[in-house]
Amino acid sequence: MRSDEMGEEGQYTVRELLTEIKDISEVVVDLAYASLIFDSQEIGQEVKHLESRVALLNHEIKIRAMLAARNKGDAAMLSGLLEVAEAAATISRAAGDMVDLLEIGPSPTPFLSFVLKNAEEKIHLLTLSERSDMKGRTIEDMSVEAETGMRIIAVKRGIRWIYDPEESLRLKEGDVLIVRGTEDGYERLKRFAAGEEKWPEYPEDE
Repeated sequence: MRSDEMGEEGQYTVRELLTEIKDISEVVVDLAYASLIFDSQEIGQEVKHLESRVALLNHEIKIRAMLAARNKGDAAMLSGLLEVAEAAATISRAAGDMVDLLEIGPSPTPFLSFVLKNAEEKIHLLTLSERSDMKGRTIEDMSVEAETGMRIIAVKRGIRWIYDPEESLRLKEGDVLIVRGTEDGYERLKRFAAGEEKWPEYPEDE
């Protein structure tokens, strides 16, 4: 499930709710950093949307847990589930607090550059060129992370955001990719995305 795909929470199982809340917590901090690094109100708004989404999911999980607990033993078992959901909610709230820096000015980019300059992994934006042979192919087919060391944490397609994209996502010309990884990996992926290099093909194992 993704933030733009899920409707009423009540029709999903607790496992599905927990899966989405986990998926969001894994990418929301990266998106918050991206919003500050690129001084992007648009990405910041997506972070705020995800923060609200997690709050809603966390509330629904608490209701489900209360309804399911029939005795003290049940309550004890469900407490771990509630702790996981609350931890994810805490992470998303922290990410929301980060993007509030966009409102106070001046741009926080110099501060972030100082903080992140020695980080092994960095966050970058890439746009898929019409010349790139990455278009029309899935993330899984190309093994993007294995090939370049870069993880695609979000894709902007038109006005739609796809966070923590599935391996089956087929990339399209004009897709804006938010990626995380090493500087060397970024430079390599940038050449592929720009169409300066062809994506490597390997013979299938016989």
